[in-house]
Amino acid sequence: MRFKLVALSVLFLLISRQSALPLFGQDGARNPNAPLAPNAGFPSDAHEDEQRAKIEKDMAKKANKQRQAQLQRDTDNLLKLANELKQEVDKSNENTLSLDVLKKAEEIEKLAHSVKEKMKAN
Repeated sequence: MRFKLVALSVLFLLISRQSALPLFGQDGARNPNAPLAPNAGFPSDAHEDEQRAKIEKDMAKKANKQRQAQLQRDTDNLLKLANELKQEVDKSNENTLSLDVLKKAEEIEKLAHSVKEKMKAN
């Protein structure tokens, strides 16, 4: 969600900057001979709307691919940590519980929560 907002903001800035360039000279001062556009910075025709929609769709696809790749890495790491925890618990007995076991359990809990939140973010 936050990535979509940032991506749309960047897209808006790029579009508005391109449409505002003819109004300003090299030094940034406004050109008095340039006409004022009523919708400066906003797409005015269907072609620009289609381009913006395509860019937004491509950005969403890329974000989903990145999210999926991160989920894959996180779940692989989660499995590795769970196996390590199992091995450490198997080594212990009812009288000894390692501090490492508790730390690993907390790490697993945090990572599992992160994976759950990323899955919801769609």
